[in-house]
Amino acid sequence: MTRVLLYTGKGGVGKTTSAAGTATLAALRGLRTLVLSTDAAHSLSDAFDSAVGQEPTEIDDLLFVQQIDAQRRFERSWGDIQAYLRSVLHVVGVDPIEAEELTVLPGAEEVLALLEVRDHVRSGRWDVIVVDCAPTAETLRLLALPEALNWYMDRIFNVERKVVRTFRPLLSKAAGIPMPDDNVFDALRRLHRDLADIRALLAGPDASVRLVLTPEAVVVAEARRSLTTLSLYGYRVDGVVANRVFPAAGADNWRRQWVAAQRGILEDVADSFRPLPIWESPYRACEPVGVEELAAFAVEMYGKDDPFARATDETSLWVDRHIDTDGRTYTLTMPLPLASASDLELARHGDELIITVGSYRRVLPLPAALARGVVAGARLEDGRLQVRFAPREPLPKPSELPLGTGPLESAQGLAQQGLVQEGLAQEIREQMSQQFDTGPAAITEGTR
Repeated sequence: MTRVLLYTGKGGVGKTTSAAGTATLAALRGLRTLVLSTDAAHSLSDAFDSAVGQEPTEIDDLLFVQQIDAQRRFERSWGDIQAYLRSVLHVVGVDPIEAEELTVLPGAEEVLALLEVRDHVRSGRWDVIVVDCAPTAETLRLLALPEALNWYMDRIFNVERKVVRTFRPLLSKAAGIPMPDDNVFDALRRLHRDLADIRALLAGPDASVRLVLTPEAVVVAEARRSLTTLSLYGYRVDGVVANRVFPAAGADNWRRQWVAAQRGILEDVADSFRPLPIWESPYRACEPVGVEELAAFAVEMYGKDDPFARATDETSLWVDRHIDTDGRTYTLTMPLPLASASDLELARHGDELIITVGSYRRVLPLPAALARGVVAGARLEDGRLQVRFAPREPLPKPSELPLGTGPLESAQGLAQQGLVQEGLAQEIREQMSQQFDTGPAAITEGTR
């Protein structure tokens, strides 16, 4: 299988150089290698100091580079849907130019660019594919979209299609607004399938993400948040590149202060990202440009490590949902490295567990054994979230309800049952408040 490596990080930390250097090293080791960019601000051609096309361009033996035409990919996958949306906006009087802009799905170009990665993997042509991703925030939204769209498609798509098919003539005549035809729904289905393919590929055992950072407090803080969020969505992180590290040898007074400051931050990085390898790249006199310079950059950075080995559970951090059972009680365990209790919220909605870390949310379908139960408690300890499920108590039979002669007393009986449930929720919150390091994480039933 093709090894897929994705490089991301805060803008300006050197992720393009790291991706290009890694790809160059792979080719030197005899691996058929493709490096491509999903970043709208392409810079691979600058890194290799060579013209790069929209199709794989050979730069050196076994080394090919591609700068994806995201707009072309976008039109191919989103064209039918966009045409329908433009027709609706035209009916309500929106200017055509404005309609063109309003029907562009934010971030879709970068997401759909990953379809090129899927197609290249399926081709079997490459041993290694290195992806120079957009900066961290865009990459996180990109990697979260397949699962988010999957949720909407599973719940809304089929119902919506049946309703529109049934009432299309009536609605079109009454409202004067064109209803989507089967081509639009087929395009949505293809888009859903394509994004599901991307999700399966990037969350699979042959793909992993590498975080690129510089020894600066703000950059490291963002890298920590990225690790937590990537783990939340089930993507493997198998290494960290620490770029632009000041060498200690021959340092003058001014540089020695930088060396000391960076060394303290790098110690913090090692503690935060353990057991991941931290590959350091020294600050260079000039930016590595061209195949030879990029190869030297990668050789020095990786040393004796094999950067193309498959990541394993021991060499990566990722979400491994594990379910333990203790009699009738189940415990769902999910690693959330570096997450803090103050940023964590949990909610239960039907057969789904909704996990929110900061501004990122994941809807996790529950196995049947857990879906039948109720949330009995949760804790976050040593970077692992543990949610305990207990059997759902059967509802009382009508004969066991409080006796009453009218609707008032019956309502009071139902209210008492509600108070019992609220009491349980309060007990869970208090339990979590005691178990978490700082602050409670909310668990709610039946809300989103």
